[in-house]
Amino acid sequence: MASFTDTNYIYIFNHYKKKYGKKSINIALLYVCLLEFSFILAIGSFLKAFASQMKMSVLSISKFWVLYAIIALFIISKNWMRYNGRKRNILNAKNKHKKSSIFLLWILPLGCIAIALILLQVP
Repeated sequence: MASFTDTNYIYIFNHYKKKYGKKSINIALLYVCLLEFSFILAIGSFLKAFASQMKMSVLSISKFWVLYAIIALFIISKNWMRYNGRKRNILNAKNKHKKSSIFLLWILPLGCIAIALILLQVP
């Protein structure tokens, strides 16, 4: 069974494949990385806001961004290895070609980033 990011990767890849050809691979990879970055940022900012409201001094803001950068590098390398070549072909063959709104797919990471920015404003 394909994961949420796998299905979104294949949908974005197939949507842009007609117009951009081989560049659709990079667009789909960028989308999946952006989606995972935004999810991790939203979860991390929620946990940081929760800890600050509970008066727990767990992580300074500079350590938070360093940890986020390390996680981002891990996500980039994981996605690059995962969606390179054979895995993409297997996922594309298993795809059921369901219809989703491309606009909503691009709004999803932007919404997570907006939520994260609001949560990072918590003192």
